[in-house]
Parts: sequence; C-alpha cells; structure tokens
Amino acid sequence: MNVNRPPVNRSFGKQDRVVKQRDFDRVHQGKWFAADRWLVVKGSENELGIPRLGLSISKRVGNAVVRNRWKRAIREAFRNGRGDIPAGWDFVVRPRKGARLNGLEIARSLTNLSRRLVRQHQRSSARSGS
Repeated sequence: MNVNRPPVNRSFGKQDRVVKQRDFDRVHQGKWFAADRWLVVKGSENELGIPRLGLSISKRVGNAVVRNRWKRAIREAFRNGRGDIPAGWDFVVRPRKGARLNGLEIARSLTNLSRRLVRQHQRSSARSGS
C-alpha cells in the first residue's frame, strides 16, 4: 500500500456528474468510445481536471427497477474506482445490449474502458501532432 497517495474522495456529488444536455451532446458528438461485454463508454475531455460520469440507460435495458439497479451499480463502480479513472474526462456510460448485471465486472469494466479510451485519444493525438 502506498501511504503517500492522497485519499480518494468516495462521494458522488453534483460536480462528479455529467448533467447538462450540452455536456452529453459534446460527449456523444466525439469519436472516443470503448466497449466490452458489459459496458459501452463514450468520453470527451473536460477542462475541470476531474472525471465526471453521465449515465444513459435505455428502456430497452428493462423496467424501472432494472434500470435503477444498473445506475446504482455503475455509480458505485465510479465512486469506488475514481482513483483509477483518468481525470479531466467526461464519461457517458451505458450497459451493453444483453449484458447481465454484475457489480464486480462492471467496476473492472468501467476502469479498463475509461483507461483504454484515454489511451486511444493519446495515441491519436501523438500521431496527428496535436
């Protein structure tokens, strides 16, 4: 354990959420996304220096109870894994079609996909020279 690492904020306040329609639109208009068996994550850089989470849970996922379980699981994964999620990005997350709700896999998936998305962006930026 690294004792010099700052404590991770485990709250999930309004500053940690993508809530405005223009922010959702910016993320959806961007070209950065990553997916696996459980989640699809789209991302866009923000200028806040913190990661933010937006949720897009369609009625196709299930009834209100099922959708709310997905939301809680994804928020919990974000809250607990915030130290491993790249800062300075807005992420909009949705479940993959046919995915089953599994909190451990969702947590692993969110961290891995957010990192993969940022790596893709960095490789592309390095190639284009911007």
